[in-house]
Amino acid sequence: MLGSLYAGSLEDAQQRQASLSLLQLELLAASAAAPINALESLAPSDKVKILAEVKRASPSKGSLSEIADPALLAETYAANGASAISVLTEERRFKGSLQDLRDVRARVNVPLLRKDFIANEYQLLEARAFGADIFLLIVAGLSPAVLARLKAFGESLGMTAFVETHSADEVRAALDVGTELLGVNARDLSTFETDRNLFSRLVHLIPDGVIKVAESAVRDYKDVEHYRSAGADVVLVGEALVTNDPAETLRSFLDN
Repeated sequence: MLGSLYAGSLEDAQQRQASLSLLQLELLAASAAAPINALESLAPSDKVKILAEVKRASPSKGSLSEIADPALLAETYAANGASAISVLTEERRFKGSLQDLRDVRARVNVPLLRKDFIANEYQLLEARAFGADIFLLIVAGLSPAVLARLKAFGESLGMTAFVETHSADEVRAALDVGTELLGVNARDLSTFETDRNLFSRLVHLIPDGVIKVAESAVRDYKDVEHYRSAGADVVLVGEALVTNDPAETLRSFLDN
């Protein structure tokens, strides 16, 4: 499944590059507003922080929400306490787009994560050109050399790398490249099975000074509390927000 997602995302990027050359994209990225410092926005505090996701669908659940106006949803997130917003831009299985990212950027002033299966520099330039402050790199989908190269390139554009892991070896690989924003995903992207206790088993490997993000498998505020008690600084939530009242649900996460 993960290989298929990467292949599709790269094919879509190649099609976009046929219309927008690398040089044109570099110029757009250079002219974009300066990135927001995501490490400051997501820094540990006395309360959990929420990375709220604009997510229409997923391979495991299918369609979740139509989200006709992603920018309006993002405004709701920002107004109700989200410290950053994740925007799915993968088109085939998550039904997102770069236009969603552009529209959200025009309406909110919190850091934005481009959530996609990023495997080359063109995709990173797209992220910056369309307004992202954070870019996702998934250890399971990239060789160590490519992980290090893409992290360095994205950071040279002023963005923050969000490196996602799913095992002890992947956490070590993320730390080997100097990751400062590290996620542990409860959902295995090869099988799409979830393990809500994975974060608590791996968090001891993540040193102080690295922002710890728990991802996936959040149903309600009790799951947020569970992650927080295990040591999460940030919890990434998508499905629970888009399938319920987003404002009320987000506030319930932050009030507990």
